[in-house]
Amino acid sequence: MTTNPFGRVITAMVTPMRDDGEVDYDGVQRLASHLADHGHDGLVINGTTGESATTTDEENYATVKAVVDAVGDRVSVIAGVGTNDTAHSVRAAQEMAKRGAHAALIVTPYYNKPTPDGVVAHYRAVASATGLPAMAYDIPGRTGLALSTDTIRRLAEIPEILAVKDAKGDFFEASRLMAETDLLWFSGDDVVNLAHLAFGAAGVVSVVGHVAGEQYAAMIRAVDAGDLATAREIHTRLIPVVDAIMHTSQGAIQAKAAMKLLGVIDSDFCRLPLLPAPDDHRDRVRTALAKAGIA
Repeated sequence: MTTNPFGRVITAMVTPMRDDGEVDYDGVQRLASHLADHGHDGLVINGTTGESATTTDEENYATVKAVVDAVGDRVSVIAGVGTNDTAHSVRAAQEMAKRGAHAALIVTPYYNKPTPDGVVAHYRAVASATGLPAMAYDIPGRTGLALSTDTIRRLAEIPEILAVKDAKGDFFEASRLMAETDLLWFSGDDVVNLAHLAFGAAGVVSVVGHVAGEQYAAMIRAVDAGDLATAREIHTRLIPVVDAIMHTSQGAIQAKAAMKLLGVIDSDFCRLPLLPAPDDHRDRVRTALAKAGIA
C-alpha cells in the first residue's frame, strides 16, 4: 500500500485578496492556520478554488511560501502546478518545490485536447521535474478531457504519481483502479465525498472543507470504523452547506463568502471574470451554516 504523503482532509484553499484585488498574504496565513486548526492535515494551494486562472506565477510562489511558513510543520502543502503548457508546468513545479511545497497537484491539460500519449508525457514531465509526490487531477467538466481507465493505469507507473483527485464520479472505474493499482484515491467533488469514501478513497480534496473540516474528519473516522450510520448522518447534516457552496454559483465565490461571514478573511473579492457573491447568495451560505450548526 502506498504511504499517504498528502493527508486525508484536504481543502482546496481560496486565495484571500484585498478589496483592491491584490493578494492578501497575511490573510493567506490566517486562513491556512484556521484550516489547520479545524480538522485539516492537507491544503491545496493555487488550485482552481485558489483562482489559479487569474493569479500570476509570482503570486502563486509567494502564496505557497506563505502557507509553508505558517503551517508547513502541521499540514501537507500541496501546490497546484498544472497548466496546459508542459514547460510552464515544469517550471512551476520546480519553483513550488523551492518554496517548500510538500507535494504537487497536476491537472489534466485543458483546451489543447492532447492524445493519451501526450497526456501521459505531460504528467511524466511535470511529476518528474521535482521528485515531489504528485496527485493527478481528473476533472473533465473543466478540462474538456477525461482521464481514461487505461491512461490512469499508465499514470500509476510513473513513480512520483501516487494519487488521483477524482472529480469525474465514475465510481465503478474508481473502485476498479483502486483494486488494480496502488494509487490513493481522493474525492474531488463534495457532493459525492461519502460515496467515494465508502468505495475506499483515502480522503477528500474539498471546497466545503473551508467550513466543514472537522465534520469531514469525523466522517472519515466513521467510515474507517465501519460506522456508516454516523458517516451518513454527517453527510446529511452537511447537505445544505454543500448545496449553498457548490450549487449556488461557483465554489471559490461561495467559499470566500463563507470565510468572510465567519470572520476568517477580511474580503471576499474575486478577480474577474469571477465576481463576489451577491447578497442573496451570501444569505444562502449564512442560512446553511446556521442550519448545520457551523455558525
